Amino acid sequence: MSLKKVLSVSKTVYTHISKFQPTNLPRPNNWFVSSAPVRFYSAEKLGNKKDLKSGEKVDILGRFFPQAPLNSDDAQSIRKEQEQFDKENKEKTEENERSWRRMKFGFGVFGGALTVMGGCLVVEMGAPRRGEDGQIIEDEFSNLPTVMQYLKRTWKELTFYEKMIKEPSREKLLPDPLPAPYQPTYTLVLEFTDVLVHPDWSYQTGWRFKKRPGLDQFLQTVANSNYEVVIFTTENVFMIWPVIDKLDPENKLINYRLFRDSTHFIDGVHVKNLEGLNRDLSKVIVVDWNKGATKFHPQNSLILKKWTGADDDTTLLDLANLLQTIAISDVTDVREVLMYYGQFNDPIAAFRENQRKLMEQMEEKEKQSHGEQPLTRNWLRTFTRR
Repeated sequence: MSLKKVLSVSKTVYTHISKFQPTNLPRPNNWFVSSAPVRFYSAEKLGNKKDLKSGEKVDILGRFFPQAPLNSDDAQSIRKEQEQFDKENKEKTEENERSWRRMKFGFGVFGGALTVMGGCLVVEMGAPRRGEDGQIIEDEFSNLPTVMQYLKRTWKELTFYEKMIKEPSREKLLPDPLPAPYQPTYTLVLEFTDVLVHPDWSYQTGWRFKKRPGLDQFLQTVANSNYEVVIFTTENVFMIWPVIDKLDPENKLINYRLFRDSTHFIDGVHVKNLEGLNRDLSKVIVVDWNKGATKFHPQNSLILKKWTGADDDTTLLDLANLLQTIAISDVTDVREVLMYYGQFNDPIAAFRENQRKLMEQMEEKEKQSHGEQPLTRNWLRTFTRR
């Protein structure tokens, strides 16, 4: 019943208002009446949102997500946090600007220092050489302009130092052979690291070198078997020289010592060039574990397995037997023997097997010819002992 009354009252009011509405307006304003608090909306006001009063704006988000009003303490805390955040951002920006200025200044100083050093280098290395009387010695650059003379001489000096690093320090690595009969027939070139000794390093002891089993006997055997023993290693002289002194304090077993400065530096590998040994290559044997270090003369190389410090190793004893057999057999060209054993992954094991077969054949022949205990067992045992 009440709803009908409201609708009736609304109709009566609308009819009454329409009688007093001006007729000269093109579009009348619409008025609505409801049971809620009276609010007036017009087409003009809806088209211009700026004319709405703040009290008439509808807060839709506030209706769905009501928030409690902030008190003065919370507002002050938020304001302080915002001020602190702005202050930190400002300090970071200023620090970045100072860092960039310092970096530019550092680059400028570094570039200036390089320029000064380069100029001093050109003046020092590019200056013409003078004789003992103080007169300038003419060279191939003397007829060029002064600036070009200095630049060309500097470049020549720099390439000379590069050549010192990549090439051996001298052409002849060994002196001329001694006259007969003082000169041994064969030359044995030995790598030091991981062939004769194994390096080990720790914080407590630093660098230490472990001797390979049978090293002393090996050096004694080859030194007394018509071999000229040469240590040719790719290691630094300052680290290896004292160790060699302890192995051979009287210099009776090792004739010569060659180090890294006697090698060619190619593609990151120190390569040994046997041409500089000043010896007949048909009598030169190189023992190494690295094929890359002997790639200039693979036919002269005997590549062993790298020794890692095992205590039950007998390679040096078998190697001494092989070298002693070559010397006793008076081999004319050792490269033929080395190329044969070079086809095996383990040439020492192949030599050991060949010696075993040879001993069995000789024993069989002795039994067939004499029917007695073979006499070859006694003297062949020195070549095949392990």
